[in-house]
Amino acid sequence: MITTETRNQWKRPFFQVWIGQAFSLLGSQLVQFALIWHLTRETGSATVLATATLVAMLPMILIGPLAGSVVDRSQRKRIMILADSGIALATLALAALFAFGLVEVWHIYVLLMLRSLGQAFHGPAMTASTSLMVPKEHLARIQGVNQMLNGGLNIISAPLGALLLELLPMQGVLAIDVVTALIAVVAVLPISIPQPERKSNGADDKPATFWEDFREGFRYVLSWPGLMVVLIMAALINFLLTPAGALLPLLVTKHFDKGVIELGWVNALWGSGVVLGGLLLGVWGGFKKRILTVFSGLVCLGLAAAGMGLLAPQHFTWLLALFLIEGVMGPVVNGSLGAVMQASVDPSRQGRVFTLLTSFATAMTPLGLLVAGPISDAFGIQIWYLIGGGLCALMGLAGFFIPSVMNIEAGHPQELTKPIPETAA
Repeated sequence: MITTETRNQWKRPFFQVWIGQAFSLLGSQLVQFALIWHLTRETGSATVLATATLVAMLPMILIGPLAGSVVDRSQRKRIMILADSGIALATLALAALFAFGLVEVWHIYVLLMLRSLGQAFHGPAMTASTSLMVPKEHLARIQGVNQMLNGGLNIISAPLGALLLELLPMQGVLAIDVVTALIAVVAVLPISIPQPERKSNGADDKPATFWEDFREGFRYVLSWPGLMVVLIMAALINFLLTPAGALLPLLVTKHFDKGVIELGWVNALWGSGVVLGGLLLGVWGGFKKRILTVFSGLVCLGLAAAGMGLLAPQHFTWLLALFLIEGVMGPVVNGSLGAVMQASVDPSRQGRVFTLLTSFATAMTPLGLLVAGPISDAFGIQIWYLIGGGLCALMGLAGFFIPSVMNIEAGHPQELTKPIPETAA
C-alpha cells in the first residue's frame, strides 16, 4: 500500500515499470501489424483475417474472469514477468518457424491466441498494481498518460511496421518483440510491487480457495449497484461504437465518395485526437469527482459520433473535425473510468473486477458487428452512427441522474463493506 513515507517517492519505481511496459507494447503492436499484413498478403482471405481477430479475442472473453482470480491470489509482479516471458518464448518459436520456412496459417493463429492469453493475465496485473503504486489523486493523470501512449503507438506502429518489413525478414520483426518483452521483464525485476491484503472468506477465517475467490468476485460486482451499471454501460459503449469504427471505410467511400487518402486523413486525425485527449487528461486530471469527467466526455463522444450520421456528402471536412473530437474524448472517458475503478474498487478484488469488465465488454464486440452490419446494409451506413452515437450520448446524460453511479467513488455501499457472505450452493 502507499504510505506517507513513500507517497512522494512513487514516481521512479512506477515509471521504471511503465517505461518497460511501453517498450513491450510497441513490440506487440509491430508484431500485430506484421502478422496481419503477412496473412493479408499470403492468403487474401477475409475469412482468415476474421478468424485471426476472433482467436485473439477468445482468451480474454473465456479466460478473463478466471485470470482475475489468479491475479488477486498471486504476486502481481511475478504474473507480469511470467506473462511477458511466455509471450516472448511463443514469439521466438514462431520466428524460428519463419526462419526455416515452416510457418503455416494455424501457427499464426496459435501465437495470436497465446499472446492474448498472456495479456489476459498481464493487463489486469499491471492495472491492479498501478492503484497500489500511484497515489489516488494522480490515478487519472496516469490514465491520461497511458491513453496518450496508446494513441501515439496507434499512429507510429503501422508505418514503422511497414518500414521494418521492408528492411527485415518476418523473423527479424518478431525478434524485435522478443527484445522489447525482455526489456519489460528487466525493468520490473528490481522493483518492489505492493500486494493487497488478502482477505478470508467465511467465519472460520481460513484463506479462500480459488473457486471461492472466483465466486466472491461475481458477488462483489452484483452486490454493488453502481458498479453493475458502469459495467453494463461499458459493454453497451463497446457494442455501439466498435461497429462504427469497422464501418468507417464504407462511410468514407460510399457516403462521402472519397478514397484511401481521405480515409488515411480520418485515421490520422483520430489518432492525433487520442494523443491530445491523453495529454489533456494527463495535465488536467479531470474533475475532482472523476465520474463527472466520464459522463461529460461520453456525452461529447456520443454527440460527435451521431453528428457523423447527419453530415451531407459535401461536408467531409466536418467529418474530419468530428473524428478529431471523438479521438480526444475517447481517452477522457476511458482514462477517467479506469481511474474511477482503480480508486473505488478494493485492491484485493481489482484483478477480478477488471477482468470481468474487460471480458464482458470484449464479448460485445462481435455481437455489435453482427447487428450493425445488416442494419447498415438495410438503412444506410450513417444509420449506425446515429444509433450508436445517440444512445451513447443519452447514456452519458442518464448517468448524471443515477445516484448509485454518481456515488461510486465512495466505494462499496456501507452495508456491504463487510466480507460478502458465501451464498448457499
